[in-house]
Amino acid sequence: MASWRRKPGVRREDTGDRMPSNALILVATIILLFPMGYFLLASPAFLLVKLDIPPVTLLLRGMFNIHFLMVTIAGVIGTIAFAVAGQLIFASCVGLIAAFAVCARLWFLGQMDTELRARDAGDADAVRRLRRLHWGGMLCNAVQLAAVMAIIPYAMAA
Repeated sequence: MASWRRKPGVRREDTGDRMPSNALILVATIILLFPMGYFLLASPAFLLVKLDIPPVTLLLRGMFNIHFLMVTIAGVIGTIAFAVAGQLIFASCVGLIAAFAVCARLWFLGQMDTELRARDAGDADAVRRLRRLHWGGMLCNAVQLAAVMAIIPYAMAA
């Protein structure tokens, strides 16, 4: 049978170029995993440098800022994609990840700004608190990444 002919029983509107829902879910998940994976690989490099150097801490703050912003954007895209695919439970889970990224961005950046001001004012413990924030951010990212990785098999099977 020639490839240009329609199969018997298939209506014309069923032969459109729509993306299957599993492919849409997979693309949305990959988009969500990208900023998380990048942060997972990039953030440990800051463990090797001192956080009492102002340009280093500004770069770390910028990385946190962009990370949470990208997770928010990717989470919104993922939420929409899961909702369009009819997976409302997974859409709400990804929506929670996006909402957490919004809240975490505000909290982490506020805490970092406070500690940066304290460090610049001469507080000796501010660098230690900055390091603790850095570890906490890496832990939050690892938990979110594990959660997204855990839902992939269930989302693809649903």
